[in-house]
Amino acid sequence: MTVFTRDEPFFSNLDILLFSLIAGLLVYWLVFRKKVEPIPEFKKLDAQTTRETSFIDKMKKTGKNIVVFYGSQTGTAEEFSNRLSKDAHRYGMKGMSADPEEYDMSELSRLPEIENSLAIFCMATYGEGDPTDNSQDFYDWLQEGDADFTGVKYTVFSLGNKTYEHYNAMGKYVDKRLAELGAQRIFDLGMGDDDGNLEEDFVSWREQFWPAVCEHFGVEATGEESSIRQYELKVHSDLNMNKIYTGEVGRLKSFENQKPPFDSKNPFLAPVSVNRKLNKAGDRHLMHLELDITGSKIRYESGDHVAVYPINDSVIVNRIGEVLGVDLDTVISLNNLDEESNKKHPFPCPSTYRTALTHYLDITNPPRTNVLYELAQYATEPKEQENMRKMASSSPEGKVRSPALLNILAILEDLPSLRPPIDHLCELLPRLQARYYSIASSSKVHPNSIHICAVVVEYETKTGRVNKGVTTNWLKSKMPTDNGHKATVPMYIRKSQFRLPFKSTNPVIMVGPGTGIAPFMGFVQERGWLKEQGKEVGETVLYYGCRHKNEDFLYQEELEEFEKTGVLTALNVAFSRDQAEKVYVQHLLKKSKEAVWRLVHTDNAHIYICGDARNMARDVQNAFYEIAEELGGLSRAQAVDYIKKLMTKGRYSQDVWS
Repeated sequence: MTVFTRDEPFFSNLDILLFSLIAGLLVYWLVFRKKVEPIPEFKKLDAQTTRETSFIDKMKKTGKNIVVFYGSQTGTAEEFSNRLSKDAHRYGMKGMSADPEEYDMSELSRLPEIENSLAIFCMATYGEGDPTDNSQDFYDWLQEGDADFTGVKYTVFSLGNKTYEHYNAMGKYVDKRLAELGAQRIFDLGMGDDDGNLEEDFVSWREQFWPAVCEHFGVEATGEESSIRQYELKVHSDLNMNKIYTGEVGRLKSFENQKPPFDSKNPFLAPVSVNRKLNKAGDRHLMHLELDITGSKIRYESGDHVAVYPINDSVIVNRIGEVLGVDLDTVISLNNLDEESNKKHPFPCPSTYRTALTHYLDITNPPRTNVLYELAQYATEPKEQENMRKMASSSPEGKVRSPALLNILAILEDLPSLRPPIDHLCELLPRLQARYYSIASSSKVHPNSIHICAVVVEYETKTGRVNKGVTTNWLKSKMPTDNGHKATVPMYIRKSQFRLPFKSTNPVIMVGPGTGIAPFMGFVQERGWLKEQGKEVGETVLYYGCRHKNEDFLYQEELEEFEKTGVLTALNVAFSRDQAEKVYVQHLLKKSKEAVWRLVHTDNAHIYICGDARNMARDVQNAFYEIAEELGGLSRAQAVDYIKKLMTKGRYSQDVWS
């Protein structure tokens, strides 16, 4: 035990020194420390700087009584929506076009607050009866919700393709569901068929729709047929080049400063690492491309689609500039005259006419009737103006023209007196859309690479003009280079429901002639990878078709190697033109009907079809009906029901195009 005497100080000199040091440090910290910066208090931004989610408030503020919602994947439904909203003024009404993704759709029940109000829906169907990306949330909400739409007046125009199993499924569903929730249908559901003539279907529906609206609301057409400009032109003379768009889809300079995540508004510039011709002979060009996605954080699954943003042919762009006599490098903005509109410009602005015609506008597809109608006013020759008006009408004379042959340049060249202002032309032309390709690789085998298999589109028209597919010809020119400037492609991934079975032991039957082989290259690669991992893999059967064995047997070496190593249980190839009688994939299916029926009926096989929707997919489906009838002892109606049940269970999937 320590004993303290009265002579010992309570603190030693060392204690006093340490205490003084600590006290000094404390004073220094209190006096000289860096003040913590207060977190700025952000004021809520006013309605001018934030996007309004209430379309009802916007309609009231701007005096609108018609709202046209669109579910659009390729831009056509959005275009129709804009046309209907512009139509409204001819009937003394005011319309606005609206993207359901940008608004609170539960507010639809408030629409009766606006006098003589009407909601129009232009709804496209995507894939196998699916909603478009921008209408997915609206679709989910309609399915789950139990809103009361009493007093809401509506009509629907649906966009689809008859060759698909679920023709106009989205439009039909919205039309039926709104009625179930108490809304009043004031005009019949319109059905647009892209396999026939979607534009004609829309125009004839629209011509009957507006008189019905007038009758319902007791209004008359104002007779105003004059062209209404939606945007005004501003020419920039001294703008900083860093503030001008040069092809970016969303954020300015996003191609120079790439930041994930990558999507439709922010595509990734993928370098092309491989571009090779697949066919050995013949007059077509079938190609295999590989896009390098290293470092992009992009993930994909076998069966997904890669979306590619193409660029128009500079020869056509320059020729349009020549014909119209304009300087394509003029920097311009087209600004929406409706200041309340969410859509400030028809394409990213400011930009040059050259950039707009190269990156943003569709200049190769035939213009729709509304474009022809609006442009007709600029033809100074009465006969040419009359021809334009006829071409724009739904009359028999108008239908005589062959729209598939005439793009905007051909029309301008054929009608010398037609010289519209280029800014109005840029306002009217639709946006150049991304093109989708089934991915021809598996991310398990190629995590840093996306493969594309495509055929270059090029044909001569009856008038002797050569029409070229925009994207495939552009991709064909994208050669990998070693001089430091790699060719790049703006792309993003679109998820698909086209998936291998969850259980690897399930057999798969794949039917994909021509470039329909694409997703199955990914499927087969993945089944091979699973085998290498020691997983048990079910039978993997492929039915492939091409014209000639020695010409266009795509991926022949790879497929034969997969068969040799047992990854492919059976490789069945139909060479349609190597013999007098044509042989297609459906014939091979029927030839091996016993094995097919065993796999489907007994072994729980999943069936996948990829390729042409118009003929092949239908013929293949009929072959499955016939096999079910013959070997399952079913009637045709029962066989159809049997295949439909497989579809419902996700065991019969299609990735088809027309």
